[in-house]
Amino acid sequence: MTTQTAQEPITLVIGGTGKTGKRVADGLIAKGQAVRIGSRSSFPAFDWDDEAGWDAALDGVSNIYITYSPDLAMPGAKDAISALVLHARQKGVQRLVLLSGRGEQEAQDCERIVAESGLEWTVVRASWFNQNFSEGAFIDMVLGGAITLPAGDTAEPFVDVDDIADVAVAALSEDRHNGEIYEVTGPRLMTMADIAADLSAATGRDIAFVDVPHEAFIEGLTQSGAPKDVVWMLDYLFSTVLDGRNAHLTNGVERALGRSPKDFAEYARDVATTGAWRVAA
Repeated sequence: MTTQTAQEPITLVIGGTGKTGKRVADGLIAKGQAVRIGSRSSFPAFDWDDEAGWDAALDGVSNIYITYSPDLAMPGAKDAISALVLHARQKGVQRLVLLSGRGEQEAQDCERIVAESGLEWTVVRASWFNQNFSEGAFIDMVLGGAITLPAGDTAEPFVDVDDIADVAVAALSEDRHNGEIYEVTGPRLMTMADIAADLSAATGRDIAFVDVPHEAFIEGLTQSGAPKDVVWMLDYLFSTVLDGRNAHLTNGVERALGRSPKDFAEYARDVATTGAWRVAA
């Protein structure tokens, strides 16, 4: 999907049908900006595995919002980001905004590639998403009444995807964010037990946290038929990133937007009103 006149600069939103990408695209369109969705099903298509098609997706593009699926820690991500930067420079792109992950060395390597591109750039370095529990891998656990994850009592400052998208939209449309790394978190540290308590309060159901051994969790994912890249990503995140390294708050949302980030409890109440977690009687 492209919404533009012939003379308007275009923002390519890679992953424009995903959690952050759809919100970024909608936010830019609401500001009257031209958007091209970058996905395998769009036209022209953007597929990370088909570099030959990238130039068509980049025609006329001034800005790019970059998300790499499923995660910048995946093998091959650095090569893909390097190749995209090269194509972007050759096609006359002016600005890059990269969605990155906290506490991931591979992601920080990709940030460096973007920062050294010679183009205008901003990095949005995010902690774990609230929306993983409503639009992602963990929604079935909420519906089932038990968050069964190998997380122990490690705290994480879960961030709302709406906040991430608002920061990205600002970075794509305002010059003052150039050269900034916005590390974005929610307003408090939360264990999975805290998450379960807030979900219970929002849904009016008893949702428990059950700490499970890492190996059993990964084996269960594999046996369930989860895609290999998703299994790899969750194995990596729970064995490496969720070790306390990110157990501190940052002020990225405040710096970028001049307001506080959304709290998980508010997110949970909002989702509960949509019926997304309603269980049939």
